[in-house]
Amino acid sequence: MTVIKENNEELVIVIPSDGELHKNTMDFMDKCGLKIRPTSSRGYTGSIPSMPGVSVLMQRTADITNKIEDFSADIGITGLDRYLEYKTDDRYVGKIVSDLGYGSCDFVLAVPDSWIDVNGLEDLSDLTNEYRQKGLDLRIATKYPKLLNNYLYDNGIYNYRIVAVSGALEAAPAAGYADLIADLTATGTTLRANNLKQINEGTVLRSQACLIGNPESINNNKYKFELTTKLIDLIKSNIRAEEYYRLTANVLCDSEENLAALILSHPDISGLHGPTLSRLHNKSDMSWFSVSVVVPKYNLSSCVSQIRECGGVSIAASKIDYLFNEEVVENDRIFIA
Repeated sequence: MTVIKENNEELVIVIPSDGELHKNTMDFMDKCGLKIRPTSSRGYTGSIPSMPGVSVLMQRTADITNKIEDFSADIGITGLDRYLEYKTDDRYVGKIVSDLGYGSCDFVLAVPDSWIDVNGLEDLSDLTNEYRQKGLDLRIATKYPKLLNNYLYDNGIYNYRIVAVSGALEAAPAAGYADLIADLTATGTTLRANNLKQINEGTVLRSQACLIGNPESINNNKYKFELTTKLIDLIKSNIRAEEYYRLTANVLCDSEENLAALILSHPDISGLHGPTLSRLHNKSDMSWFSVSVVVPKYNLSSCVSQIRECGGVSIAASKIDYLFNEEVVENDRIFIA
């Protein structure tokens, strides 16, 4: 049953307003069939024409979690690192999809290359104790003090001081206002360029883009709940489809039943629930059939070989845009722990 909205209410989704995460999010939404159309000259608001009733707000990545917590938006896309750092109340913000498949980076501890005796977390712990014995604190520059404190405390490291930095962290040790840094890195190139090295067991968090939302604003409003489930369905189905290809081939066989048995004797090409077979109409007396199966992307080459073993010719592999589950939201749960 379609739920009718009241009082011109809309589901508000907030996304990054600039940087690489903004571009990647715009591309991701387009790929999911949720293309965003800016509605203001400065590009801070938008709509999704394919999903009426959804409005888009564009904000700094650091502000997205708070916008959801204060009910300015219902759902949003941000980095997992930003979500965990800035969330303050689990009642008003939670993860919906923890990995959207882009924006991957690591939050790591990195020390100067010249620290040849500091290669792991245990070495760092020993160093903090040495500093404390001298009446000093080891200074760590970071933009994520909450994440860093939790990680270090969990690993028994307490004797240090956080140095808040708004600009480039990599220069902090060389400039002398910090001893080491904790920062995001995708490839490690910038760290190496600044004569820094990541330490063993120094990965605080593996981060990526995630979908988050306000449980109160969504679960207590039938209209917003319905729109959210539709949006989740498109996003999850698009992500799920990335792992599969559709294989089609023409196969000569005396009967459909024998061909089905032949295909099913090869588990890798039996499809998710079995192959689709259809008879081809041709001028000859031979029985040609079209075979269509969905196979895992990682096993594509082997599956093509098995289709060939069954007599398959004119084999085509095509990407799948969406792979929907039977239920839109599994077990009626939108939010994950």
